Amino acid sequence: MLPKKTKIVCTIGPASIETQTLEKMVQAGMNCVRINTAYGDFRLYKKIVENVRKVAEIPVMVDLKGPEIRLKTKKEQAVKKGEILEAGFDGEAISFNHNFINEMKVDDMVFIDNGRVRTKIIGKSNRSLQLLVESYGVVSNGKGVNIPEKQLTVPTLSLRDLKIIDFAKDHEIEFLALSFTRNVKDVKNLKAAAEGFKGAVVSKIENFEGISNFKEILRVSDMIMVARGDLGVEIEPERVPLVQKSLIRKCNQAGKTVIIATEMLESMMTQPNPTRAEVSDVANAILDGTDATMLSGETAIGNFPSESVAMMTRIAVETEKATKSTVKNRGFVNISDTVSWSIQRICETMPLTKIVTLTRSGYTAKMISRFKVPEQVIAVTPSPIVKKQLELVYGVLPVVYNYEKEEDRIHSVACMLHSKKLLIPEDLVLFTAAFRTKIKHSSNLIEIHALKELLELKTI
Repeated sequence: MLPKKTKIVCTIGPASIETQTLEKMVQAGMNCVRINTAYGDFRLYKKIVENVRKVAEIPVMVDLKGPEIRLKTKKEQAVKKGEILEAGFDGEAISFNHNFINEMKVDDMVFIDNGRVRTKIIGKSNRSLQLLVESYGVVSNGKGVNIPEKQLTVPTLSLRDLKIIDFAKDHEIEFLALSFTRNVKDVKNLKAAAEGFKGAVVSKIENFEGISNFKEILRVSDMIMVARGDLGVEIEPERVPLVQKSLIRKCNQAGKTVIIATEMLESMMTQPNPTRAEVSDVANAILDGTDATMLSGETAIGNFPSESVAMMTRIAVETEKATKSTVKNRGFVNISDTVSWSIQRICETMPLTKIVTLTRSGYTAKMISRFKVPEQVIAVTPSPIVKKQLELVYGVLPVVYNYEKEEDRIHSVACMLHSKKLLIPEDLVLFTAAFRTKIKHSSNLIEIHALKELLELKTI
């Protein structure tokens, strides 16, 4: 039985890289590990992957910097209001990782570290920008930079990103996430560069371009991450909650997995308990319909990594009692979509205890999951890759089992799940599968069985 239905993604760093801590985090409810390549080197990334796979069979997500702008500094320094910073593009004491000087003009705003340091351009030369500091803060290496309402011609992928993609292929990483996805071209560029990558592509929405082009981005992406930290700098912060709801709703409608990220339990980096506002933030993301929530600094560099996961699990278990679907029936899409609607209706009228879907691609499991049914959904797939991808889908417990050569697939799967104690004789189970067809998205069968009877009938 799943302790929770909402999945939890955890960023791994110095606070959580060792196997003992990773074990505690898995026990507390971690479902996926994230590597933020804005920090660290390949030796660190390899150690994270190796340690995670020693501990549990959970997927790994590698987060590419993509067209993200970051600061490069030789030393950390505090800045104060009224100070002027000289920022260049080629190895100066303070510089940017991309050269966009020709696209900037005086009075443009440049925000550093999620807007904690606000600056305005008061002058520019051929090599640098003069930035007037408008708020107190700290400038250090690797901090993110936001330039609101600017469509900069920054390339989708850097040379380092391309090396990281090769690393992902070599180490059979399950997810590649692209920071600051702006449009369909960015997604297609990543897929082209990652040719041969067997995992899923996650488009991170964290700027106004991503929001403007979301419909098209959603269509070509495998998954979506809504990264509210940078998003709340790129657009007005008061808009973020409604944007979040809108993006989640569109993902649910399409059956695409969605993750809500950034600053969810930020205070737990230094405190053993979150604020009430943070608890409400996590709960509201779940009520909005997210598949997964993500911890960043809380687990990467915080003092309470496993406690943060445990707290998020507790919030999820309590909140899931009130989750409801916002999916609307907009006519025929495909057979699996239609069958998922029927299953949702059956769940409302029958005392089912489990739903088992036999799925080659994972699509039907996602279609059922979006309805937030109270029953546990068990997705049985012959593909280990699909199994790992389904680890992030709300309410879905994925299991690898090759049923395709079985004469009676339903009975074979039922026996397997019973042997693993995932089904019990008292269960009333709905099974769904694609029968006598190999057409994509064509789960066309529904069978409902009292498990005890199903197991006994086969022996007669």
